[in-house]
Amino acid sequence: MAFVASNGDERLVKSKQRVADHGEVFTPEWIIDSMLNLVKAESERIDSRFLEPACGSGNFLVQVLRRKLDGVEVKYGTSAFEKRHYALLGLMCIYGIELLRDNVVECRDNMLEILSDYLEVKVPDDLYRASSFVISQNIVHGDAQTMLSHDGQPITFAEWGYLGKGKFQRRDFRFDTLTHTAAFSEEGTLFADLGMHEIFVPVKSYPVVSVSDLATFAGGRDLETTPKVAT
Repeated sequence: MAFVASNGDERLVKSKQRVADHGEVFTPEWIIDSMLNLVKAESERIDSRFLEPACGSGNFLVQVLRRKLDGVEVKYGTSAFEKRHYALLGLMCIYGIELLRDNVVECRDNMLEILSDYLEVKVPDDLYRASSFVISQNIVHGDAQTMLSHDGQPITFAEWGYLGKGKFQRRDFRFDTLTHTAAFSEEGTLFADLGMHEIFVPVKSYPVVSVSDLATFAGGRDLETTPKVAT
């Protein structure tokens, strides 16, 4: 969602041409905070899931991540192990779709910077590399309207879960299937009596992994060629 500031703040646009071609206008921080305050408890819950279908350079998602990390600090700040893993879980629960490639790069970089600064990790650290891989999976270069990635394939999102003791589980779901949740659950429909586990079947499931496992998948990653988790 985009808003134009009443004072015509030029920082909210990259160029007039991009506004004309793509309707690209960035949401100011004060509006983002006001929106997140409407769902304050969810925005601060570490494992709540947020999707921004036109995420731009990540203005909205960065603020969500900051709130989650505040929650991590309150609950797990005294344990280095738990702090690292729950911070990664918070990141794992944030998703974005963006049409323009340069925005995708900026969004991924901005989110990685926030997390790495909080945990004080840098490139050689496994957690830094694992976080980079997670972001490459969660911030998708594609079109939310067509539900297709930049290469014309159906957008697929990774559902990450933390099992405790440093172990994570991943399952992939198609975006176009997930958007049908409301329709499937409406009273009187063919699927109303079915549980979500009976409707939404992952397109792929993966073995349980650790941070060091995830770090190995980040090696040699390119924006347009995202590696798949080994089965």
